Amino acid sequence: MKAHDGMYIDGAWRPAAGRDTIAVVNPADEQVIAAVPAGGAEDVDAAVRAARAALPAWAATAPAERAARIAALRDVLVARRDEIAGTVTAELGAPLPFSQAVHAGVPILVAGSYAELAASYAFEEKVGNSTVYAEPVGVVGAITPWNYPLHQIVAKVAPALAAGCTIVLKPAEDTPLTAQLFAEAVHEAGVPAGVFNLVTGLGPVAGQALAEHEGVDLVSFTGSTAVGRRIGATAGAAVKRVALELGGKSANVILPSADLARAVGVGVANVMGNSGQTCSAWTRMLVHTSQYDEAVALAAEAAAKYGDRIGPLVNAKQHARVRGYIEKGVAQGARLVAGGPEAPREQGYFVSPTVFADVTPEMTIAQEEIFGPVVSLIRYEDEDDALRIANGTVYGLAGAVWAGDEAEAVAFARRMDTGQVDINGGRFNPLAPFGGYKQSGVGRELGSHGLAEYLQTKSLQF
Repeated sequence: MKAHDGMYIDGAWRPAAGRDTIAVVNPADEQVIAAVPAGGAEDVDAAVRAARAALPAWAATAPAERAARIAALRDVLVARRDEIAGTVTAELGAPLPFSQAVHAGVPILVAGSYAELAASYAFEEKVGNSTVYAEPVGVVGAITPWNYPLHQIVAKVAPALAAGCTIVLKPAEDTPLTAQLFAEAVHEAGVPAGVFNLVTGLGPVAGQALAEHEGVDLVSFTGSTAVGRRIGATAGAAVKRVALELGGKSANVILPSADLARAVGVGVANVMGNSGQTCSAWTRMLVHTSQYDEAVALAAEAAAKYGDRIGPLVNAKQHARVRGYIEKGVAQGARLVAGGPEAPREQGYFVSPTVFADVTPEMTIAQEEIFGPVVSLIRYEDEDDALRIANGTVYGLAGAVWAGDEAEAVAFARRMDTGQVDINGGRFNPLAPFGGYKQSGVGRELGSHGLAEYLQTKSLQF
């Protein structure tokens, strides 16, 4: 696609207030492929004003009509699926088959789920002698990351539209072309002018301006815990609603009764997908001491099969960060059994699929979010020890449990301090709530729980 040199505000592409631009780099070959405007406070203000002006009419639009617009948006995404996949591959570096299946396919599922929810959700209910109405929060400031650029946009915009909110989106600066393509799709779907607005720009400039703007009623942010804290503090000072989907350090707990080979193989695949740039990735593999050596060998073998099948990391900073974590793991005594810090290619931000053994729970690589293709194997003595390790981080976003008996896995999962757990390789469900405990965030995305984030209640007593 051709990059737009303006912002999508009030139903049209308009020039940015300033002349600064952001270079878009293909991380596979480090070549600049496009440039987009680096918006600032003036652009954000124009977008928020457009969203505020469009709010009364959109909020008053019948849920069935809102559902029809979301369904139309879903249909445009389906029609442009190949273009979406190609754009994500160009600016994120994901292999094209992964972009087609996940980066394009999952947002289509999520958009479709909200088209159905908008039409069926109970926006009004009777409670005793009261009628309770679920009404839109208002103007939403959505700040999205680069790792799943379209999914993260749809996971915020679709429920906001279903709720009757209007939106200003500030996408990640590494993947703005996908966001521009989404704005085109919104326009093609016939969403009224001002209901959705796009401002590209840097996080500390445009993102901060959006979070601080007095015309924004709710800030929905996905990204690092450190930035989430700042946005939460800003929103709290203004008594403004906030939804935060932050970092993770998820545990993949393999109980002794599990199919070890399957659990290890799926666990490694989970981390290697999207080059490890997934906040919910199961980066800590917990294995009983009696099966530990076998699991290490299986994990090393599984990682070696990926080789050139994974894409690069998103940028030079992330590349250096992940390699630094691998070096720190070695320095702290963890044993490399696959991969390592050496760059596997001369060009591009590639990191080899890496597996560490002999990792202890207190090591940096077992505590901090690496966001790269790195798996740490940790041994445990019994279930209580496994639970202590699984819950022993500041995060609580996701996880996995494997056991020969499903009830056994469920019993363990119920004791984990985390927002979502896959049982024996459970499949993605676009209707299930996603979000974290502890420092992994506030609020939920997807399904009816995700829709509720964009609603506020009013009760009338009779």
